[in-house]
Formats: sequence, structure tokens, C-alpha cells
Amino acid sequence: MGEKRKLYETLVDGAMDGLTDKALHDYVTQRCDNASGKKIVQAAILALQDPHLKDRNILDTICTLAIKHRAEDREKGGSSKRDAWPAPFARHPEDEAQSSSSA
Repeated sequence: MGEKRKLYETLVDGAMDGLTDKALHDYVTQRCDNASGKKIVQAAILALQDPHLKDRNILDTICTLAIKHRAEDREKGGSSKRDAWPAPFARHPEDEAQSSSSA
């Protein structure tokens, strides 16, 4: 939990200092050795869930950073059409074809 806590605190500190987007990302990655996109998103989720953090501008900055890095991680992963949006509970046409052929 120590690593997540440090990342969370660094993220919030940077946002409180007025950093946004790339500057905030660089600030976090310079201060936290293992700050991957996934870990930054996890720290951002912790910040968004923190009931003591109420400044709308800081929350918006953190949320924007998390969304941007989540989208970048999906693009880098080379997701297939099957992994792409819509939501995971949506039925895929391949599933429909398999279920109708097995019936």
C-alpha cells in the first residue's frame, strides 16, 4: 500500500500546485519510480474516492489525466475489435453466431 499511497499523494500534490495534463504526468513519473499508466489511473481513482478532497478543479484535473492514460493504455495494448468498446456486457456478433449455430 505504500507505493500506491505515495503515487496518490504525489498526484494530488501536483494537481494542487496547478499542474495539468503532461506536466502533471511528468511530475508524478519523476517522483515515483514505478509510475506506469495503470498505476497512475489507480491512484487517480483513489483520489476521486477520497471524501476529503473536495476541490472541483483538482478532481477534474485528476479525472482528465486518468481518462487520458486509460485510453492510451488501451491503444498501446493493441486491443482487438472484440476488446474494444462498447461495454463488456454487450453481446458481440461472433457470440450471436456461435449461440445460434449450437442451438
